[in-house]
Amino acid sequence: MTHPLPTHSVRAFNTAAASENRIHDDTVARRFGFRAALVPGVEVFAYMAHVPVAHFGRAWLERGQTECRFLKPVYDGDIARVSAAHEGDGLALAVDSNDQRCATGRAFLPAPRPAPAVDSLPVGVPPADRPQASEASLEVGRALGIAPLVIDRAGLSAYLDAISETEPLYRAEGLVHPGQILRLANQALLQNVVLGPWIHAASTLRFHGFAHTGDELTLRSRIVSNAVSKGHAIVAFDAIVIADGARTVAGISHTAIWRPRQVAEAG
Repeated sequence: MTHPLPTHSVRAFNTAAASENRIHDDTVARRFGFRAALVPGVEVFAYMAHVPVAHFGRAWLERGQTECRFLKPVYDGDIARVSAAHEGDGLALAVDSNDQRCATGRAFLPAPRPAPAVDSLPVGVPPADRPQASEASLEVGRALGIAPLVIDRAGLSAYLDAISETEPLYRAEGLVHPGQILRLANQALLQNVVLGPWIHAASTLRFHGFAHTGDELTLRSRIVSNAVSKGHAIVAFDAIVIADGARTVAGISHTAIWRPRQVAEAG
């Protein structure tokens, strides 16, 4: 039996309107059958993350786990409502917008376990000349790395404003938001291959410590699958996020539709 918790409502904002991924552009998105540009999945996840922090507190940011799956688009300017209910030892999460179920997920506090070693996944170096995304350039076993990133207080504050985050502990303690952590997994794709319109499909995250403003964040990863399902070309990879080259702060399993069926059909 589930017991609902207070709903968290956000006016969705398309943070990626100027990005290389043109699925976040109104004209391109409409060409592929969407009503308008899609709000990035990582931002929809960021809306979801408000609820487990409100429920479990900062412990969830330090050692919690979460899963999210994106089902329908959330559009810029629309209200996204995050609902949650107790389910077993965790929370069942859902995002609804325009009377549609747009995302589902789960969040909980698992039993403590050691963080993966910083060398548990291979180092990848983003190429100076990125190849086009393909079965070959996204082959199983390839390591995807990113350029080191430091998020300062101004960058954190701007991001919190963009996602309408009201939880005060991020600014108070200089804690990097989970949505910013998950963004690094998107960068593993963006910095290694040239993509057409693409869609974030699902992610699982487990936190192993806090990332703070001023930390140098890097990511190590390995592609674990690249296959076609229902016409969509889908890549999945495992990743760890490392702070200052010494601490694993998160483990991520990330899935993306790198060539949507609509794009393949358009030729």
